Amino acid sequence: MGALQGIRVLDLSRVLAGPWCGQTLADLGAEVIKIERPKFGDDTRMWGPPWMPDRQGNATRESGYFQCANRSKYSVAVDISSAEGQALVQEIAKTADVVIENYKAGSLAKYGLDYASLSALNPNLVYCSITGFGQDGPRAAEPGYDFIIQGMSGLMSITGEADDAGGGAQKVGVAVADIQTGLYAVIAIQAALLARLRTGRGQHIDLSLLDVQVAALANQGMNYLTAGAAPQRMGNKHPNIVPYQTFKAQDQEFIIACGNDKQFKDLCIAIGYPELLENPNYLRNQDRVKHRNQLIPLLSEYFLQRTAKEWVAAIHAVKVPVGVINSVEEALAEPQIQHRNMLVNIPHALNENFKIIGSPIKLSDTPVEYRHAPPQLGEHTAQVLSEFKTAEELMLLKEKGVIDGLLA
Repeated sequence: MGALQGIRVLDLSRVLAGPWCGQTLADLGAEVIKIERPKFGDDTRMWGPPWMPDRQGNATRESGYFQCANRSKYSVAVDISSAEGQALVQEIAKTADVVIENYKAGSLAKYGLDYASLSALNPNLVYCSITGFGQDGPRAAEPGYDFIIQGMSGLMSITGEADDAGGGAQKVGVAVADIQTGLYAVIAIQAALLARLRTGRGQHIDLSLLDVQVAALANQGMNYLTAGAAPQRMGNKHPNIVPYQTFKAQDQEFIIACGNDKQFKDLCIAIGYPELLENPNYLRNQDRVKHRNQLIPLLSEYFLQRTAKEWVAAIHAVKVPVGVINSVEEALAEPQIQHRNMLVNIPHALNENFKIIGSPIKLSDTPVEYRHAPPQLGEHTAQVLSEFKTAEELMLLKEKGVIDGLLA
């Protein structure tokens, strides 16, 4: 039994931040009902290629992007622009514990699906709104996209190679603002559910991608507030720790993350370069940061003498953090990833050998659950709505175009 067994989530979100939240709640045992547009569904259903191959190896219309954030959900295709569709969703909301939505601020009010409308029907509802800029403020009405947020938040100003090294502003390779916001949403929802046990009522959660990404500047944000100087792009170098970056070996790059002075001493001995320890400017991290431009060239030239594999083996032997730079393929083939069951087979209706990247959450008593593969559009329309309507009523709604999907 999952940790959130018995919690019903009405997921009105699409793309990534909201769906990531819903998927995590589903992993933890919640029943997540995803409402999608008839015929089209979540925007990301069309974000291919790549498309999942079927059992014969032919491309389907199930995109990899959609499948990364929607496992174990129940897909119900309902047209919320129609009065009958709105009434259906309201019926589900009366039975739900949580609603997740990521429409533009205020835009669900005209459908009667905003917090004020649904909480009037169900005062126990925990209602989580995810937007680009929040429910108030001068930009509240604007749509928010991860790429824009990465730029506005300052993240891209500290990501990429330094300008004097031929670099420029660079986004992160995955939509980190969306992912982080989805995870903050999970935290907020679970906190609100716990608070409901004490207060007896639900509440509205207002999450902004911009707020989240600014908060996630972490040490870089505090570095600015502490010193009054804006952090700069430094490529793979760390602003507060030296050496903590990539180095080129004879054949390829590798990473050293030397987190304290003892590790630096062990590093120098392991690589056969104890002369560095004779320089007082290199003995303490604060001095290594100050004299970075003298120390790093010495190490960089030295590491060109041997292969990355040789250096990693020597450094790893003394327990100094070190590693290679894997491709995604190499990362998923890592023995540690395999051992941790991070690749999971969940049979899909179109491909029994369908695989996903699993949840990193390991709970000893209530482990995560993978109930079923990411659903096809409207796959569970009848299964879910039969709680509220008869088969005849559902067929009539389908004929009107209010709902779509499997009804048999």
